[in-house]
Amino acid sequence: MPGYLTTHVLDTARGCPAQGVKIMLYRVSGNSHRKIAEAVTNSDGRTDAPILPEGKFKTGTYELIFDVEAYLDASGTPAEEPRFLGQIPIRFGASEEAHYHVPLLLSPFGYSTYRGS
Repeated sequence: MPGYLTTHVLDTARGCPAQGVKIMLYRVSGNSHRKIAEAVTNSDGRTDAPILPEGKFKTGTYELIFDVEAYLDASGTPAEEPRFLGQIPIRFGASEEAHYHVPLLLSPFGYSTYRGS
């Protein structure tokens, strides 16, 4: 099975998908970060296509950076200066050619993730 990567963002404070979150994907090798993809979540909180599709996927270390500050501002979360969460990095390893699903569960003051299916 060829590998690929998907993600989505759920706003657990409001109980809905997080639309309009910019997501950047980096390939990590030692101290080197190389941006390989960028997407924005749709009305379902997902990217329109896998952020890393079959054919471009390789095993190794990746980092997703979720730029949540503008989303939190737009959702009516009271602004702070600086905001507690602005960008959320999630670094993970992909050790096999498989489907990796790495979602973000977001609230204004916390987040979690897991390897989904």
